[in-house]
Amino acid sequence: MGYRLALAEKPSVAQAIAKVLGAAKRCDGYLEGNGWLVSWCVGHLVELAEPETYDEKYSKWRYEDLPIFPKKWKYEVSASTRKQFAIVKQLMNREDVEEIAECTDSGREGELIYRLVYHKCGCRKPFRRLWISSMEDAAIREGFADLRPSNEYDNLYEAALCRERADWIVGMNATRLFSCLYGQTLAVGRVMTPTLAMVVMRDAAIDAFKSEPFFTVRISMDGMTAESERFSEQDEAARLAGLCEHAGSAIVKKAERKEKTEKPPSLYDLTSLQRDANRILGFTAQQTLDYTQSLYEKKLVTYPRTDSRYLTDDMAALVPGLVKEVAAAYGIREELPVTPGQVINSSKVSDHHAIIPTKTMPKEDLSGLPSGEQAILRLIAARLIASVGEVHKYAETTVTFDCAGAPFTAKGKTILKAGWKDAESRIRPARSKEKEPASLPEIKTGEILPLSKTEIHEGKTNPPRHFTEDTLLQAMETASADEFPEEVERKGIGTPATRAATIEKLVQKGFVERRGDKKTKYLCATQKGTALITVMPEQIQSPSMTADWEEKLLRIEKGDYSSESFMEEITGLIGSLVKTYEAVKEADVLLPSRSVIGRCPHCGREVIERRKGWFCDNRDCRFALWKDNAFFDSIGKKLTKGTAEKLLSSGKIRLSGCKSRRTGKTYDTTLLLETEPDGRAKFRMDFGKGGGK
Repeated sequence: MGYRLALAEKPSVAQAIAKVLGAAKRCDGYLEGNGWLVSWCVGHLVELAEPETYDEKYSKWRYEDLPIFPKKWKYEVSASTRKQFAIVKQLMNREDVEEIAECTDSGREGELIYRLVYHKCGCRKPFRRLWISSMEDAAIREGFADLRPSNEYDNLYEAALCRERADWIVGMNATRLFSCLYGQTLAVGRVMTPTLAMVVMRDAAIDAFKSEPFFTVRISMDGMTAESERFSEQDEAARLAGLCEHAGSAIVKKAERKEKTEKPPSLYDLTSLQRDANRILGFTAQQTLDYTQSLYEKKLVTYPRTDSRYLTDDMAALVPGLVKEVAAAYGIREELPVTPGQVINSSKVSDHHAIIPTKTMPKEDLSGLPSGEQAILRLIAARLIASVGEVHKYAETTVTFDCAGAPFTAKGKTILKAGWKDAESRIRPARSKEKEPASLPEIKTGEILPLSKTEIHEGKTNPPRHFTEDTLLQAMETASADEFPEEVERKGIGTPATRAATIEKLVQKGFVERRGDKKTKYLCATQKGTALITVMPEQIQSPSMTADWEEKLLRIEKGDYSSESFMEEITGLIGSLVKTYEAVKEADVLLPSRSVIGRCPHCGREVIERRKGWFCDNRDCRFALWKDNAFFDSIGKKLTKGTAEKLLSSGKIRLSGCKSRRTGKTYDTTLLLETEPDGRAKFRMDFGKGGGK
């Protein structure tokens, strides 16, 4: 009897699949049972090879060797996952394995992960695709009953290859080009650099903004406050305030009341969820993705990496029951109005529908979830209930007064019908509740009202705001909206699945930093980030060009744009950049010089001081001396710059007053710096000079 192999992306997903398939026997790196073998990839088992794999000369960064365009792309097994790759390869090539079920995440990157492993293993066996939007047992069971032909996803794989290879070409060539020309490592990325450019330009607009003071007069009467037009000079406002006090009353010139409605919001896709979680909860985009991914793997929400905000037509029947059960799980027992048609639209669903709670979720005990996951689940549940609710109705009132011959305006808002906002406010995390809007009393045109107070208010014009993750995600999503207003939804940079990682990479590389209080963090460019964009040519930092590339990747997925044309465009741009770019004069003023503290004991290259430690300038060497150093902590010491310099110059340093964490005793020793075969630093203590515990 032959076996079928199911290959998932992560061990947790493999375990969920194995449970449904009845593969209960645990083996080394896979599960077995009921005619199935179930294994996993642990992320990217296979990755693009480094440049020196193509030619040894690329091991050194030289301007004359650029550009680097592989004629035939090479792939390598990731060093950290070789064991699991060997297990997967053995399973794929077992004689008794007749067919494979591709069960990696149902998206572009999941497709890439599986296909690269399949090809690297030299496998030629037939495979079919599991494409699901929920990790519930029923969804997995239905998915395996309807495994999709692999060729349906060939275009998705082509788009994934183009994305990966374009990132490699831009990253490798541009990073080496600018690093060689400016004498220091300047990391460049196809999506990362345009995103950084948006932050730098926003910061520049804020710095260039000149705040101007203004003054208004406020008059109070019968529970209302009305405000005058703005004055640039305080004397003008003071003059009007004096006239108003003298007049003692204001006359109603116009009272206008307009009834308005606010439609229920659409369901969440990943980006809109990340934006709300940042604005309401203060979560970073990456935290939101991590929490939602965990909820997905716990079978509590549907697939998170989606760009759709609607459900498919065949899901209409399940919506009323799901809404009722989700509401009850959060204590809402009364019957809620539900209009499923507001969230149903198959034409607006791409690979996956919107993020919603699963049918399993209301039956689970949610009290044991981490607080971050509970908060995200509340947002998703509240959005489901709000999206199918009734419209929110309110009345806006604008009253114009005349006082001392000058116009004054008061505005108010009265809720007529809470609609979808009522249920949402009862479930959504408490911090998100909005203040009740002020309402104005009933007044008629011609009424004369006595003034109870007159005061001058001073204000100033405000600059644009620094990006938060909420507003930066919005900017990434609509990067070219000004140029292509008719295609706003398609002209973004990055994808819902990658935008959080892009922001985190900018922070990790020291190009952007988070500032602000616990509730609101702003993203601001560092000196390093600003300097990088200052010397970067328009082609590399242009959000509109990157957005255009993203749109073409989507067209490749749909089969109406060729991967060859896309790659020709990328290589043409980089080839031209290498030939024509000239270093910006006096760039050393912009780019701070590197702090070199010595030579790498493993490869001989310079060791550079960075924010978190001292690192070898050779990207392929793993030598590092971390400032937050576990070994030095264990002996009661701190690794300082002076200590690092001494270790690099002589390979050893004498330390006094070290303290044993186990016994608490102090001792002196000579610390020797050595390296592992791959360049990693290791320490050895020599007590031959009088030291001892």
